[in-house]
Amino acid sequence: MSFDRSKTPNWRPGYRFQYEPAQKGHVLLYPEGMIKLNESAALIGGLIDGERDVAAIIAELDQQFPGVPELGEDVEQFMEVARAQHWIELA
Repeated sequence: MSFDRSKTPNWRPGYRFQYEPAQKGHVLLYPEGMIKLNESAALIGGLIDGERDVAAIIAELDQQFPGVPELGEDVEQFMEVARAQHWIELA
C-alpha cells in the first residue's frame, strides 16, 4: 500500500504543537502528557496546519533542505507513526 500524499494532516483535537523552552525543543502537548519531538519531527510538525497536504509539506522541506535523500519517505514515515499514535488525522 502506498502512502497518499494528497491527504492533509491536522493535529487531533486536544493536541498542540509548540516550542517548549524547558525542553529546549518542540513538543506535542495532549491531555495525558507531552511528547518531545526530535529535530526532524519538529520540522515536519511545524508544517502541519490543516491547510497543506503531505505533498506540499514534502515540497516545502525539499526547498529548505535541497538534495536530502529519501526526504519524502521520511515525511511519510512520520505521518504513519503520528496517525498510528493518534496525534494527527489525515483528511
